[in-house]
Amino acid sequence: MRYLHTMVRVTDLDAALDFYVTKFGLIETRRIENEKGRFTLVFLAAPDDAATVKEQGSRGRPTLELTYNWDPEVYTGGRNFGHLAYEVDDIYATCDKLMKAGITINRPPRDGNMAFVRSPDNISIEILQKGEPKAPAEPWASMPNTGVW
Repeated sequence: MRYLHTMVRVTDLDAALDFYVTKFGLIETRRIENEKGRFTLVFLAAPDDAATVKEQGSRGRPTLELTYNWDPEVYTGGRNFGHLAYEVDDIYATCDKLMKAGITINRPPRDGNMAFVRSPDNISIEILQKGEPKAPAEPWASMPNTGVW
């Protein structure tokens, strides 16, 4: 068994791509526009996985599939599947970059290891430090949680 992808329905494709690509740093690897089904699928990969995904297709490495249904729908319970998780080289630099882009750090990396943010569709995203946790540092060590994660 091998993990392939996570599908997340989004209500505003432009806002979702701004979050996941522009601010969070994922790379679009494939897009499917289905006029008959009235939906768009956008597959995103983490930078370390993108080349393999482009070479081998979406089954080469794990991807995030954004599903945008052209006809408006209301989605509830955005947290009903849990969360997405991504490993990063420097959790403090990543959180700093996200904050500067206007993203709320819901659970700051006080332990130098784990943080949470949420997408525009309220999908929780866990950010984990690659390797050993970083030493606790300010402003993160004393930063309180914001909202839910």
